[in-house]
Amino acid sequence: MVLSHDKNIALAKQGNRRELAKLLTIIESGEKLPINESSESWVLGVTGPPGVGKSTLIGVMIEEWVTRGEKVAVLAIDPSSPKSGGALLGDRMRMSSADNGESVFIRSLATRNHPGGLMPFLDSMINLLCYCGWTKIIIETVGSGQSEIRIVAFANRIMLVDGPDRGDIVQAEKAGIIELADVIVINKSDLPNSDNAANSIKKSLEYSNKDTDTIVMLTSSINNNGVSELIEKLDNLNINKDRNILRTKERLLSAWDYKLLSNPSLGGILLDLESGAMNLDEALEHL
Repeated sequence: MVLSHDKNIALAKQGNRRELAKLLTIIESGEKLPINESSESWVLGVTGPPGVGKSTLIGVMIEEWVTRGEKVAVLAIDPSSPKSGGALLGDRMRMSSADNGESVFIRSLATRNHPGGLMPFLDSMINLLCYCGWTKIIIETVGSGQSEIRIVAFANRIMLVDGPDRGDIVQAEKAGIIELADVIVINKSDLPNSDNAANSIKKSLEYSNKDTDTIVMLTSSINNNGVSELIEKLDNLNINKDRNILRTKERLLSAWDYKLLSNPSLGGILLDLESGAMNLDEALEHL
């Protein structure tokens, strides 16, 4: 059954975007493709609270990368519709200006309200995109908290984006997201208080136990300020290998969560727990 996808894979590698989209859907359904894991993939995880301009900034960065001859693919993790469970496609609409050529591919993925449900498939999607010649792969997340940490754990470069109001960065510190960031970007630098926000983050990093090699930058998607410099920093970033164990741990936990949530016995066990017919230790042992 797996071999039947060889033709689709060959067409996707030749640049057929429709076949690439079909293969991503196949991966999302849980099916494996005969593609070996790549050690050469360049993956940027972009995270941060809603409303700070992540998607707009990514769109401007894509345009810059394309002018440099790169092929950019984006996996935009959208919040799921509570009715359909599908992606709302908001990020894709905000990036639409960048998705106008053969050098850009944007795919919205639904979280399906599972904190770890999508994660086991991200590696396979990244491998496929890399195999098909996409040189820059971006994973954009929404929200904050543990599920966001798990998504960015699949990237080898991590960028945390915030606005001039540093309140959301404080929440990021509490959630632990800041521990993974290679670059922290204060977007909308054309607004007041941007410099103060950047200086506040730098001081916070200095006082914390975190390595002080985290890059803090100002950008503005509106007037394109700082974007070229940001791309240069990301392209020349020294990968922090000390966090590999943490990222591996998050991959393991996300796969564990997916196994739990997809267990066909879960519904019955929850009913038994609610009624008292089974205690928590018995439920864990059964699972």
